[in-house]
Amino acid sequence: MTEFRRIALGTGVTLNVALAGDPSNPPVILLHGFPESHRTWREIAPRLERDLYLVMPDQRGFGGSDRPAEVEAYKGEVLIDDVFALAEALSLDRFALVGHDWGGAIAWGAALRGDRRLSRLAIVNAPHPVIFQKSLIESAEQRAASQYITAFRTPGFEQVVKAQGFGWFFDRTFGREADLSLIPDAERQQYIAEWSQPGAFTAMLNWYRAASLVVPPSGLTVPVPDWLLKAVRNVEIPTLVIWGVKDSALLPLQLDGLDNLVDELTMLHIPDAGHFAPWEAPDQVAGKLEPFLAADAEASAAAK
Repeated sequence: MTEFRRIALGTGVTLNVALAGDPSNPPVILLHGFPESHRTWREIAPRLERDLYLVMPDQRGFGGSDRPAEVEAYKGEVLIDDVFALAEALSLDRFALVGHDWGGAIAWGAALRGDRRLSRLAIVNAPHPVIFQKSLIESAEQRAASQYITAFRTPGFEQVVKAQGFGWFFDRTFGREADLSLIPDAERQQYIAEWSQPGAFTAMLNWYRAASLVVPPSGLTVPVPDWLLKAVRNVEIPTLVIWGVKDSALLPLQLDGLDNLVDELTMLHIPDAGHFAPWEAPDQVAGKLEPFLAADAEASAAAK
């Protein structure tokens, strides 16, 4: 049974958080992406809640959580701070982290901090920041597929969407990646209701506007950003990457070279799923997550 709480964080925002499972079980924080909410995990949670304690926040700017107006409030480091502040608010001394899409980007960043509270990392269709930035410069295909980011960053884009209607945005966003019949009408209406709240859609777009990611126009040669030239530490904790291969926004080339950046990596390809694999292929996603996360629980128990 899912419980909902509004949890105030030390970072200055209050998040709407869905909680499922027994709090005495090993905790897992699950981070959704754009343009969703904790509901990303609607098919995953029932498959995992028996043995794990699931913490599923609406990240800042999304769903029922606070929506700061300033673009700077959505910088990557701030969003990562939210993750650890949520763990502190719930007194989680050790936890695993699962992220999809933007949630995966934040999960990668959290793992790269090397914080010892984070025990395991699972990623669903979210690229490592180094590989993604390099691909946007070196791969014409990935650069073309990512031009939507430039559109989202354009001032006034939210007014275009409002003029077209949020139903139009729903169909374009999900219809490109998944069979729309997989989404019940009640879910569709929930998405639209969340996006329609005052300031909500702008807050969601501000994740893109605050990001340091460089997305060059097609055909333009640009230099590698300075941050990419600096040494980036490896992810040292056990890491599982699940990838819906039909993803048209994040191409499979995002997996190339990943084993050089992660010390202990397991990968799973899902041939028949796209970007929204958590609810396109929940049995396969949960089926891989469960033993991966359970292994950490067994290791913790053995250590005691």
